[in-house]
Amino acid sequence: MKVLAGVFAALTAAATFAALPASAQAAQVQVHDPVMAKEGNTYYVFSTGPGITFYSSTDMQNWRREGRVFPGEPSWAKGVAKSFDGHVWAPDVQHHNGKYYLYYSVSAFGKNTSAIGVTVNKTLNPRSPDYKWEDQGIVVQSVPGRDNWNAIDPNVIEDAAGNGWMSFGSFWSGIKMFKLNADWTRPAEPQEWKTIAARERPPFSPDAAPEPAEIEAPFIFRKGDYYYLFVSWGLCCQKEKSTYHVVVGRSRDATGPYLDKDGKDMAKGGGSHVIRGDSAWKALGHNSAYTFDGKDYMVLHAYETADKYVQKLKVLEMKWDASGWPVVDPSNLNRYQSNLLPAQP
Repeated sequence: MKVLAGVFAALTAAATFAALPASAQAAQVQVHDPVMAKEGNTYYVFSTGPGITFYSSTDMQNWRREGRVFPGEPSWAKGVAKSFDGHVWAPDVQHHNGKYYLYYSVSAFGKNTSAIGVTVNKTLNPRSPDYKWEDQGIVVQSVPGRDNWNAIDPNVIEDAAGNGWMSFGSFWSGIKMFKLNADWTRPAEPQEWKTIAARERPPFSPDAAPEPAEIEAPFIFRKGDYYYLFVSWGLCCQKEKSTYHVVVGRSRDATGPYLDKDGKDMAKGGGSHVIRGDSAWKALGHNSAYTFDGKDYMVLHAYETADKYVQKLKVLEMKWDASGWPVVDPSNLNRYQSNLLPAQP
């Protein structure tokens, strides 16, 4: 359970950061599990933190802290996890039917006592008169002893037919996927479920134990004829011992199977390396991916060794090799540095 203790420490640091006045904060944006959306000429980043912390920018470089999505906490959170402390994990933001859907996770530490919820808004601009998050409640829930999977780390992809599919999962039996209903707030009936990525657990591993077989944070990105499934392998938040890194597979169908470069199914342990840390940056992962103005980007967090392993926002250009696989230059970790602007009066 050391990895979960490390996550707790990292998230506590994020909470402390979010509570500091702007004058006391570091110059860079400190986030965990970042996702991004663009509305008009403004980019928004949402991340794990108290009430879901979020930032805005017009250039993906200079960011302003906007506050929280939830001023308090989701009304149902403590009913799922009695130990819930206000930290909302691993958001995903999508635009669907003219509205923004923000999926998020509530969980107890070290258990699959978890649920994914969704809140909806007409706009991401907190200064718009139309700005109002309306929580739609629980999408899916995991219960220890009943489920051998964990309902956190949601991501939604729309297939070629216009159907929404949610992938999610962390540790346990891997990454699951199910079809969403028409308004993307609940599983479609009859329910369709799949396992799209997993790592082998040793025989006789206790069902209650999340480890080993560390896998989490799915994100599906469509490019050309393929859907690319990114996941994070390894241990996050362990300072110099962190092994977190990003792997990928691809499929011609949103629901898989997702195969790596060697043709191995990600549901059977497959996954091709994309980017991992080095001596300067650790715990790279929990990425998202987007196309903005004709360029593709990977958005992720990385822990800076020189700054006592504080988590930093990274927005890295994503290119493609001759065989159509994503390529991210690790030297861009040092080239990209976010700038946290003073809070607006």
